[in-house]
Order: sequence, then C-alpha cells, then structure tokens
Amino acid sequence: MRRAIEVARTTPPGDVPVGAVVFSPDGEVVGTGVNRREAGNDPTAHAEVEAIRQACETLGRWRLDGCELVVTLEPCTMCAGAVLGARVSSLIFGAWEPKTGAVGSVLDAIRDPRHLHTPEVRGGVLEAETVRLLGDFFEDVRSN
Repeated sequence: MRRAIEVARTTPPGDVPVGAVVFSPDGEVVGTGVNRREAGNDPTAHAEVEAIRQACETLGRWRLDGCELVVTLEPCTMCAGAVLGARVSSLIFGAWEPKTGAVGSVLDAIRDPRHLHTPEVRGGVLEAETVRLLGDFFEDVRSN
C-alpha cells in the first residue's frame, strides 16, 4: 500500500489522487496507474484501469492470474469489473468509498458467488493514510 500511496502522489493536478499498483506473482511491480480523467478527458482513466492495462502490456497477456492489485481507494463498479475481467487474484485497497464503492460500501460486485472468478479482497489497509491523502485533496479543492 505504501507503494500505491507513492504512486497516488504523482496524480496530475486536478485529478483525485488515487494510486494503483499491480504486483506479479513474484512480487514485481508490473503496472502502475493514477487517475487521469481530468488530464485526459477520459471517464475510464481510473488508476485501477491504467494499472491493469500496463500490467497486461508488461506481461503480454490479458489474464492477471496470480497478480495482486493494490489501490488507495475502494474500486468503483467499472474498476471492480476490470479486476474481474482481468482475473486478478487478489485486491487490496485503502480507503472505503461510501458513495461509489463497489467492493462492500455501496455494493459488492467483486465477491458475488455467481462469478466464474472471485479474487481475495482486503479493505481498509493503511486506511488513515489513504483517507488523509484524499482529504487533503478535497480540502484544497473546497478552499479554491
């Protein structure tokens, strides 16, 4: 999670600071991503999607079996779908997202037993640090 927090700090100005890192089965970083929706005028440019795309490119395959995705914020429905579609083996996230979270907060798109693939999930990892990162961003937005 500390690596994902470092990545989040590189988010372009104006985008919500979320960082994602994909680790290979050997523990190597094979993909990183930050939110780039504002920077790229792309509603799909979430940190998780960017990291998954990069990991697939690095590994030369779309299946991320054995890989772990670590992200600073609970994934939304789109990103939960990307985790499932890429067959990521485990998901770890920091802050819970009570408005759009799709891994337990608003709904749980990941752990539905009807899926062909269900990754392991751990939420709330280094939660205070990830919440602070987001809080600082939104405090700056409100004051400007």
